[in-house]
Amino acid sequence: MKKYELVHQRKDGLWQVKALKAFGNVQEGALGGWLKSEANLSHYGNAWVYGNATVQGNAVVQGNAV
Repeated sequence: MKKYELVHQRKDGLWQVKALKAFGNVQEGALGGWLKSEANLSHYGNAWVYGNATVQGNAVVQGNAV
């Protein structure tokens, strides 16, 4: 099951993440940072992107990274 979805797209092509369930310190429904695609943030573990942080290119946030 996915732990987040991409919800808002900026003009630069980045998408904001929204938590679909609670995990780690993230509450269900919380908005997070910005990704170029789902390939940048793992759906496993407690990994999350906060605030205005961006992840793009070949970068991947996974495990318990925040």
